[in-house]
Amino acid sequence: MRFTDARLPSTHPSNRQLRADGYGRSTADSRSDGSVCPGSLIVVSNRQPYRHEYDSAFEDADSDDRSTGTSSITVDEPTGGLTAGLDPVVQASEGTWIAWGDGEADFDVADDDGCIAVPPDDESYTLQRIDLSEEAVDSYYYGFSNRVLWPLCHGFVDLVENRSNDFEWYRTVNERFADAVAEHAEPDSVVWVQDYHFGLAPRMIRESVPRSTTVAQFWHIPWPTPASFQHCPGGRAILEGLLGNDLLGFHIDRYVEQFLDCVERYLPGADVDRIQRTVAYDGGTTRVVATPMGVDAPTHDGNARSVESDQLSSLFDRYDISRENVIGLGVDRLDYSKGIPERLAAIERFLERNPGWHGEFTFLQTATPSRTDIDAYQRHGNLVRSEVTRINRRFGTDDWEPIVYTEDYLSNEELSGLYRRADLMVVSPLVDGMNLVAQEYVAANVDGDGVLVLSEGTGAHDRLGSHALTIDPTDVDGFASQLEAAVTMAPRERQHRMNTLRNRVFDGDLEWWMETQFDWIRRIHADERRGGGARGSDADSDRDPDSDAGSDTDAGRSTDRGGDSRSDSRSSLDGDTNEHPSTV
Repeated sequence: MRFTDARLPSTHPSNRQLRADGYGRSTADSRSDGSVCPGSLIVVSNRQPYRHEYDSAFEDADSDDRSTGTSSITVDEPTGGLTAGLDPVVQASEGTWIAWGDGEADFDVADDDGCIAVPPDDESYTLQRIDLSEEAVDSYYYGFSNRVLWPLCHGFVDLVENRSNDFEWYRTVNERFADAVAEHAEPDSVVWVQDYHFGLAPRMIRESVPRSTTVAQFWHIPWPTPASFQHCPGGRAILEGLLGNDLLGFHIDRYVEQFLDCVERYLPGADVDRIQRTVAYDGGTTRVVATPMGVDAPTHDGNARSVESDQLSSLFDRYDISRENVIGLGVDRLDYSKGIPERLAAIERFLERNPGWHGEFTFLQTATPSRTDIDAYQRHGNLVRSEVTRINRRFGTDDWEPIVYTEDYLSNEELSGLYRRADLMVVSPLVDGMNLVAQEYVAANVDGDGVLVLSEGTGAHDRLGSHALTIDPTDVDGFASQLEAAVTMAPRERQHRMNTLRNRVFDGDLEWWMETQFDWIRRIHADERRGGGARGSDADSDRDPDSDAGSDTDAGRSTDRGGDSRSDSRSSLDGDTNEHPSTV
């Protein structure tokens, strides 16, 4: 019981000038002026585009050898995703990128202000690194960002850990980044803040830069319902911080609406215009937009085409996978939001109901350990590993394991080869802001014969759901039925579905997303320059942004994944009892 049909010929692109259907699309050289940043660009992100590290020989050297200053320093450069996409834009604008300097040699090569010209071989913009102490990283990043905001925004309010001082460190680090922006900002600057690590920074930036400076932010994870958000320590300060933006972006309409719901519920002084999707607050107006992020589809397509067959054969040999088997694939961070235990339960049900597929079907799950210093992640990893072991013991034989599980690093070439070879890709997060893996698989499925099994809880489902096989990750029987549908789907239907998915992924790729962001920014920036969006700094100066930080909240409350209870707990968004660290 395996696919016996020959793989159908590809009609898809091998370069940036073709869409997935073979028809033309614009390239970087043919972009309109509307996609160019309208002023000097300042990017703010947690992750930096270039990291300096000592080479392995220096790391192994003794202290005397290190003191000679003759050590070799290597540079890690962006290889994909948003960081790689933004890098040429900042280069073209000769702008500034402000990020946490987490490389061991970062500050040895930077000046006294933490600044260095990048890229190394073609210096065109300034990278300013923020030096954070271990305590700051633990509280700002591993603490409030990933023990509070991450679980909260994904609906896991029972996993929220409001540790003492985490919120204050989060505020302090946000202040550090805002101060760095103020040092670089000019009247025509555009400040573009990335993600949930900087929920307070936009308001701080707005109060310290010229009125005509445009402040924008993209929030890459989901925005929670008001019922979930009421459990956020410092929630009111987070809302006020985000309303310091002139432009605030989310992936999909649902997150926009939920953000506006939270503003209406917890900021009574805000004037929300649902039609225009604007919020007027404290003398300024924030426009809230939905623009789903894409991937660098042409690169994933090209990588998949260039993979040699012996590379994939070597990978199959390494994990003892039969080349004749139907291959299912999962590619995830080892995160509790990704729905991996639910996926394993569905595979187990599929194997229970379909003994004819025993020995003929292999599911390869790659999992990247993440945030292992957080207890919830350690428990989750242990659960996943134990479930894989149990299922393989139940169904496996001497020469076949139904689930091949690995936490090994896979190169881009190996991953591209797997994307191309996999007969079905399972993307089953319980909640996910977008999910770029689903789009990477589609872009790399150059033979057009794969099947995408996609959770309705992902932002990607809004764009791809009609031609993927939709699942509710918590419905084990329904999930297993969709696995059955995937492995038995007729070749012509597989081709039709995948061709449509590829067209959508290529039309809405990373380049399109970047162009759309800067189209919005240009519009807002033009209003700022004309004075239409100027904010009243006098009014802002009368308010204390620290006054609304949160007190401790009950981390044991039940999880909410979308229901909106009307019980109003504004008290959990108010009050500030934590001490403020004086230094980072």
